[in-house]
Amino acid sequence: MYRLLTVIGGFLISGCLFAQHPVGFYSKVDLNYVKANMEGNALLQQSLETLKNETDPWLDKAVDVPLPKDAAGGYSHEKHKANYLLLFNSGILYSITGKQAYANLVARVLLQYAKLIPGLKNHPQATSSSPGRIFWQALNDANWLVYTSMAYDMVYNGLKKSDRDIITSEVFKPEVDFITQDLKSWFNLIHNHAVWATAAVGLVGIATDNDDYIQLALKGSLRNGNTGFYALMGQLFSPDGYYTEGPYYTRYALLPFMIFANALNNKFPEQHLFQYRNSILEKALNTALQHTNTDGMFFPMNDAIKDKDYTTSEMLMALNVATKAYGVKPAYLFVAKKQGKVLLGKGGVQLAKAMVDKHAIPQWFPYTSIENTDGPTGKQGGLDILRLGNKAELASLIFKYTSHGLSHGHFDKLNINLFDAGKEILQDYGSARFVGVEQKYGGRYLPENGKYAVQTIAHNTLVVDETSHFKGEEKIAENYAPVKRFSALDNPNLLVTSAFDSNATAGVKMDRTIYFLQLPTSQKLMVDLFKVSSASQHQYDLPFHYLGQFIHANFSYQSSKTSMNILGKKNGYQYLWKEAEASVGNTTVQFSFMNGKTFYSLSSLIQDSAKLFFARSGANDSDFNLRHDPVFVIRKNANNQTFVNVLEIHGKYDPVIETSSGGNAAVQQISLLLDNQDLTIARVLINDKYLLICESRNNIEKTSQHQFEISGQKFEWIGPYAIFYNGRKL
Repeated sequence: MYRLLTVIGGFLISGCLFAQHPVGFYSKVDLNYVKANMEGNALLQQSLETLKNETDPWLDKAVDVPLPKDAAGGYSHEKHKANYLLLFNSGILYSITGKQAYANLVARVLLQYAKLIPGLKNHPQATSSSPGRIFWQALNDANWLVYTSMAYDMVYNGLKKSDRDIITSEVFKPEVDFITQDLKSWFNLIHNHAVWATAAVGLVGIATDNDDYIQLALKGSLRNGNTGFYALMGQLFSPDGYYTEGPYYTRYALLPFMIFANALNNKFPEQHLFQYRNSILEKALNTALQHTNTDGMFFPMNDAIKDKDYTTSEMLMALNVATKAYGVKPAYLFVAKKQGKVLLGKGGVQLAKAMVDKHAIPQWFPYTSIENTDGPTGKQGGLDILRLGNKAELASLIFKYTSHGLSHGHFDKLNINLFDAGKEILQDYGSARFVGVEQKYGGRYLPENGKYAVQTIAHNTLVVDETSHFKGEEKIAENYAPVKRFSALDNPNLLVTSAFDSNATAGVKMDRTIYFLQLPTSQKLMVDLFKVSSASQHQYDLPFHYLGQFIHANFSYQSSKTSMNILGKKNGYQYLWKEAEASVGNTTVQFSFMNGKTFYSLSSLIQDSAKLFFARSGANDSDFNLRHDPVFVIRKNANNQTFVNVLEIHGKYDPVIETSSGGNAAVQQISLLLDNQDLTIARVLINDKYLLICESRNNIEKTSQHQFEISGQKFEWIGPYAIFYNGRKL
């Protein structure tokens, strides 16, 4: 048989001009494995029956292929989406059962698309620089190609050659030409859109035996490797698997990464795609799973929808492919059980077989505290997740000091978020968007996304002079990332992470250290040291976006009883109603709120004078696009300022018997004993016992020695920080 040799991404690839099919989703070996292990496994049979129930009604019924006209959520959009899933499922069923009717269904529908696609122009609802043809944006066209090309490959042997020729020339070629030529700059992006685009073109190449398409996919339009699939694998992930656009988009990008890598591995097994960059795809999946709450929801950083979890179709696909590539793992079994079904590929069968042993499935997901770097070499900041407790009582504190995150990034350097016992406590707004709801701006991002959700004030980090970080300009923000100072996650009861930023606001340095502690009394609390310095005076606003019902405050405030004003006029401030305010000085202020059945209290040191605001999103929002969520803001005017805040988790409320216990905050007072260029020493009085937070400002080497004395008592430690409780070092 004649063979073609090409160099792709630095690798010598041998491709058959007359290849065997299937080779995309399934290899021949994979398919034989699936067929041999289907019988006798309830989960596999259930998954098979689900596919049949969804697919069989269409075997003798017309499938509508409508003229594209609707944005996301509209009929034509949803129908084309349903069609590509129908074709993919039909391909799986044909592969497993050999029933010709499934191949006929794929042929029938794709031949209808062959009549539609060649005459399509840019979608009438397109609003971006990357319009689609079948859908309002090209990204969805790429989604469509990924699934339909895999379906075509699976039924290849059941199609007439004349039909294959029509489908190749009238369906796949126009779409590939459109993506790679008309949208060349989009195709060559380093972005999740390009992951889908390159996977789509590459999978079409594999399905249609077109090596030119494969080269385009792997090496980019110029075929020099600076763009394309290998460049995306090399640049979008840090060495430890953090995906630069954030967890929500890790989920979304993992599907095309995994499914195209699987197809490439099937076709070119000698290239060992799944071992690329020290098994970067395995690290990416493991990191993505760690970036979830105890209910499986992805942490909503950057542009994110808050109801996406690891049971989505993308994660189902990624998990099944990863199992084939990297083996069965306890964490995968836990997630597969939550998903309640498996993909009928080799990995899915492996999962289903392993899940027969109920003892092999962990009772709880194995969450750990983790440190992620950002950027292809790990030099562009990072993200840390500090976790206290375990099982249902697990608390997760996220410290975000990443790079911007490409076009989906937010202006929130040194941001924090807190989840406790499954609940979101200190929140990130996520994105202002109703995906798939046509009535809400066609399912696209709402205007308030850029005007509020991405702005700094919508996050739990410092805003200087009511201006977002980098003045809200993405092109500038992409050039900078905060710098890690130190961290330590080895003590399960004392977790710490620290970073600084000198670029988010010109002339202002922000330095934040987060301590997450579980005291010997079992009390959980966060200590937040946020030091800001400048040669000139500024207005510093430090917001805490809390979720829960306000319970109590220890300071007097003036509430807006009959009318409300906005907190500011621009940079997101115009979307916040000012509900109450207070002027305070030289004190420890405290307010408590309740979320679920647990109390939370935020205690804040106020040196000299400050203003406090209770505010709520929803102002200047005539279309009610924003959630109406509360925020507490501490405002200081100063050159240099050290904010010391303590958030404690405490007490329980029982709504059945109508009693509460431990509802009062334990923190009594916060003070700064020392705060200079060498040391910061904060003291927190908790139930008449002192907690000392000692931190070096400059000498942060692990072997550095420090000491200070208070009231005749000397405190000594080695390293960048130390915590003393009741006179003893924790």
